[in-house]
Amino acid sequence: MADILIYGFHAVTARLRSQPTSVEEIYVDAQRQDARMRDLQEQARQLGIRIVPLESRRLDGMAGGPRHQGVAARVSMAQVPRHIDDVLQHATGPILLLVLDGIQDPHNLGACLRIADAMGANAVIAPRDRAVGLTPTVAKVASGAADTVPYLTVVNLARALREIKEYNVTVIGTDGDAETTLPATDASGSVAWVMGAEGSGMRRLTREHCDVLVRIPMYGTVASMNVAVSAGICLYETRRQRSLHEH
Repeated sequence: MADILIYGFHAVTARLRSQPTSVEEIYVDAQRQDARMRDLQEQARQLGIRIVPLESRRLDGMAGGPRHQGVAARVSMAQVPRHIDDVLQHATGPILLLVLDGIQDPHNLGACLRIADAMGANAVIAPRDRAVGLTPTVAKVASGAADTVPYLTVVNLARALREIKEYNVTVIGTDGDAETTLPATDASGSVAWVMGAEGSGMRRLTREHCDVLVRIPMYGTVASMNVAVSAGICLYETRRQRSLHEH
């Protein structure tokens, strides 16, 4: 099982909370001794995890920059599903998926994973050749969600969408030019929300595999929204509609 480096208080404390046995050791800025750092080190000591004090510049080099907040950790990769079938065959209740076509910014991916976790999505899916991997930046922005939401990269996204439909999942694509609006769309069942990159949108073949295209109504002056914001709105709409059906 391969090890990866995660950094930042949110990512490290989330991993300690959810999968403490996967944390091999924690690296801390030897000069930082505030209450937040003391609490984290005490938590690690109680779990029997080795703490390694380092100079700040060593942490900068390990994390690829200074945005580590003085803490990083070497962790073993979680055993998460690797294939769509692994997720869909074991899902209980209606399925909720987030499909990202062309999202290469690690900050956007991290935010999307965090939103997917908050809305209880079963997985986030992306094409392998046009997607960012689970980098330390992604893990930091995701604040622990990179450990809890399966992130599946596929060789052929169109084929993956066809496989998803075999499980009676409706594939809904977001398009700013679509005639149908989000509030007028039934998204209460098993749904895969497809988001394209900001600006370029979905690829043609991806669009053709959507069962319906919808747009999020815009009431201000901007023409588009960040993909993570759009994902949050759409995933929440599914949750909102499902809650109405439950009552």
